[in-house]
Amino acid sequence: MKKIFLLIAVVLGFAATKVNAQQAQPIRFGVKVGANLSNWQGETVNSAQNLIDLSDGNVNRKMREGVHAGLYISIPVGPGFEIEPGLQYSQKGTRLTGKLPWVETEFLNANMTITNKSEYIELPVLAKLYVAEGFHIFAGPQVAYLLSNKVQAQASVLGFNAFNREWDMKNGFREFDMSIVGGVGYKFANGLNLSAGYDHGLNTIDENANFETYNRTFKASVGYTF
Repeated sequence: MKKIFLLIAVVLGFAATKVNAQQAQPIRFGVKVGANLSNWQGETVNSAQNLIDLSDGNVNRKMREGVHAGLYISIPVGPGFEIEPGLQYSQKGTRLTGKLPWVETEFLNANMTITNKSEYIELPVLAKLYVAEGFHIFAGPQVAYLLSNKVQAQASVLGFNAFNREWDMKNGFREFDMSIVGGVGYKFANGLNLSAGYDHGLNTIDENANFETYNRTFKASVGYTF
C-alpha cells in the first residue's frame, strides 16, 4: 500500500514540475456528484450465480444503486492533457432479491431483498486527454478506504413491510481497495462537465482473499470546474 501512495505522489510531483516548466494554464479546482451502479464479480460470484439459476427465477442478482460526491484538482501538463487527482465519497455493494418458490404461497406476494452496502472514501488520480473540443477520455489508478460495510435484509408480504434489519459486516472485508478507472467526458466552456466511467476493482473485497470477488462500478457524474 505504501508503494501505491508513493506512485501517486510521484505522478503529482511530475505534473507540478511540468506545469512550472511550461507555465501552462493555472491549476483549477472542481466539485462533482453523481450516481453509482455497483455489483460484485469473480469466480465466487459466478459459482453463486449457477445456484441462483437453479431457483427458476425465484432469486435474482441485481446492481446496487448508490451515489458519489467529492472534489478534484485539474493540473494542466501540456496541450490537451491534464492530471486530475480527487477525493470523493462513494457507495458500492450488491443486491439479491427473491420470492417464496411455492405455488401455495403465491397469493402472499412474499419478497425478500438482501443488500450489501459498502461506503468508501476514494482517491483517484486520472490522466485526461482531450481528443476534440471539450470531449475527453480519462484513465488512472484509484485507492479506496472502506468506511463501513453493512448488510440489510428486507421482507414484504402482500406489499407491506414485514421485516427490515441491518447488520455491521466490516470485519473480514479489505480496508483498502485498488481499482483501475476509465471513462469519457465532456467539459463545457463555462466549467460544467459531464462524465461516464467504470471502476474495475483489482483486490478481492475480503482481506484474506478466500473469496475471489471484486468490486465493479459504473458511474455517471456532473461536475463544475471553477
